Amino acid sequence: MSIQVEHLTRYYRVHRKEPGLRSSIRNLFHRRYECIKAVDDISFAIEQGEVVGFLGPNGAGKTTTLKMLAGLLHPTAGRAEVLGYTPHRREREYLKQITLVMGQRNQLFWDLPAIETFIVNQAIYGIPELQFRRTLDELVALLDLEPLLTKQVRKLSLGERMKCELAASLLHQPRVLFLDEPTLGLDVDAQSAIRDFIRCYSQEHSVTVLLTSHYMADVTALARRILVIDDGRLMYDGNLEALVESTAPYKLLRLTLQQPIDEIDLAALGQVERYEGLKVTIRVPRHSTTAVAARALARLPIADLTIEDPPIEKIISEVFHQGVVYA
Repeated sequence: MSIQVEHLTRYYRVHRKEPGLRSSIRNLFHRRYECIKAVDDISFAIEQGEVVGFLGPNGAGKTTTLKMLAGLLHPTAGRAEVLGYTPHRREREYLKQITLVMGQRNQLFWDLPAIETFIVNQAIYGIPELQFRRTLDELVALLDLEPLLTKQVRKLSLGERMKCELAASLLHQPRVLFLDEPTLGLDVDAQSAIRDFIRCYSQEHSVTVLLTSHYMADVTALARRILVIDDGRLMYDGNLEALVESTAPYKLLRLTLQQPIDEIDLAALGQVERYEGLKVTIRVPRHSTTAVAARALARLPIADLTIEDPPIEKIISEVFHQGVVYA
């Protein structure tokens, strides 16, 4: 087992102060504190080489969990084990086998070329020269870094910097990757390049990946299994497709009509969600999608027809809204 988490909990004791002079004086003698549950009794296990998406709204506890697994935070209660190590002990051998990449958090030296950071990391991790050159050559090829290595980091675009950040984090060939919003703020092309790299690298090296992202395209492209967390609690742990089927037992029939028709005829097919111009979206029960599509093609003046699952963003939102624990 690569990652084992049992009843992991992290509470923060936060000082609360009301505005005003009287409150300020009162707080000199008697401060009021509130206990915030950032992570609340979560358990899960991840096999070596598995890529898992970790989803939740802002403040749900995703980053706090990653920081505990990376050894940056001590849990309030519960147990975490990664590669057989207890993360918060921060043993050197453990730190040499993991990496934590946080979107737009720089480890590169701003005024120096990226290659200088790579050389510093070689020294920090004690990477033999032959292994360093071999790994660097592989990362340069996969991420297309050749023209970036000798450029001053401050002159790189955000996407170029993110590529270099990933390379710097992988030079020591970690067995576990904790990725916190690795494509945050990147344009569509850069996001796609980073996703392709993570997919290829994890497959070739059997690396365990725990990925958080607000871009559902990252998750759907990389992970078949997802963890959904909200308000510190684990809401779902399982297959992404299974979550879609259980939370949204319907599909969307998108039609382009040749000519306008009465909405009553469309309602006979299912629940009409949108009818604008010649564009129609109909919600259809998942089990009867094929039959409904065939009936529509036979009876209506249709120029084009597609069948889609509802957007994954909507599915995750419904899990949060329902507050049902599927874990």
